[in-house]
Amino acid sequence: MSKRLAIIGGGAAGFFAAANFAAKDNQWEVIVFEKSKQLLGKVKVSGGGRCNVTHACFEPRELVRFYPRGSKELLGPFHVFQPGDMFDWLQQRDVSLKTEDDGRVFPVTDSSQTIIDCFMNEAEKNGVKIFTGAALQAMLRVNSKWQLSFADGNEQVFDAVIITAGSSQQVYDLLQNMGHTIVEPVPSLFTFNIKDVRIDNLAGVSAPACEVKIEGTKFSASGPVLVTHWGLSGPGILKLSAVAARELAFAKYDFNIRVNWDTRFTKDSCLDFLKEWKQEHNKQQVKAYSAIKVPHRLWCGILNNYPKLADTKWSDVSNKQLEQIAEACCASYFQVKGKSTFKEEFVTAGGVSLKEVDFRTMESKILPGVYFAGEVLDIDAVTGGFNFQAAWTTAFIAASNIK
Repeated sequence: MSKRLAIIGGGAAGFFAAANFAAKDNQWEVIVFEKSKQLLGKVKVSGGGRCNVTHACFEPRELVRFYPRGSKELLGPFHVFQPGDMFDWLQQRDVSLKTEDDGRVFPVTDSSQTIIDCFMNEAEKNGVKIFTGAALQAMLRVNSKWQLSFADGNEQVFDAVIITAGSSQQVYDLLQNMGHTIVEPVPSLFTFNIKDVRIDNLAGVSAPACEVKIEGTKFSASGPVLVTHWGLSGPGILKLSAVAARELAFAKYDFNIRVNWDTRFTKDSCLDFLKEWKQEHNKQQVKAYSAIKVPHRLWCGILNNYPKLADTKWSDVSNKQLEQIAEACCASYFQVKGKSTFKEEFVTAGGVSLKEVDFRTMESKILPGVYFAGEVLDIDAVTGGFNFQAAWTTAFIAASNIK
């Protein structure tokens, strides 16, 4: 009689684990159980529907720096399977990839369906069975096997289980009742809700090189910042939301930030620069040209706290007013009241405690024969394909170590 493997969750990690395990050992029956009717949902929406499949960072010690939670634990696994290995895996299956200037990696088709089709074809080719609408309700250890019970009354026995259920509260509750510690999930990768006259009617305008700091904390992040209809977004904001996810949840998303709109300058060096700019542009109005590397519309917005100053000629700007402009450029304060999810790519910080997982195999230290992969773990990353890479890596290791 063949052995049986259950994979709980039909998302990125689940399908990657199924494809790799079924390909290496056809003596096992592999079944994927997905509680919803949709398979590979996050793969479909990732990267605006293009699927940001990984990131072109091939040195494990550099790669782990992009993970606010899980960096230490992922160092070993990334020596086993890292983005270069994901490149090879996909290209061996006729999926060509491209790397964009910022390091993000996409299929050359610019369609997530390419990745979905690849995974589905691998599952079909290797005999993986798939059940949707199958919500796990209970797990019971019986004679070194696992008896799984589902919401529809179905009960089956398996030799091993890989849990890739993402941030499913139902699965978290089940695991907690069985002895695992669950770090409370909180949102990560979100945008900041801000109502402020300086950014009114500027949706779609972005500054290429900013630093954003959360006041009263050690948290800061650098990168492009985008003005949206509801506040601020872009890589700099999303990175900051990830590194400070738990602290911002504790603050109930009510906090203050300080924005430096041009990281070439500090407030003092910007003041020195503006003194030179004043001499060179003395006959022009302050609002005529942006003195720093931001779009003109944003430059005018930054000056909105000083409406009379914007219409003043540089020749008439006092030293005190130069200090005000320098502060507006390098130390703009905003009050954040709430958050918004980044597109449809919802990521959480939290999950199964990493202390309770053997990262050499991804097996639970508490439940023998149970393995974890993907977002169910207390691992998350900044935006750019890193969360998917953690899913591919942990899924690959789990699939490689079940015997």
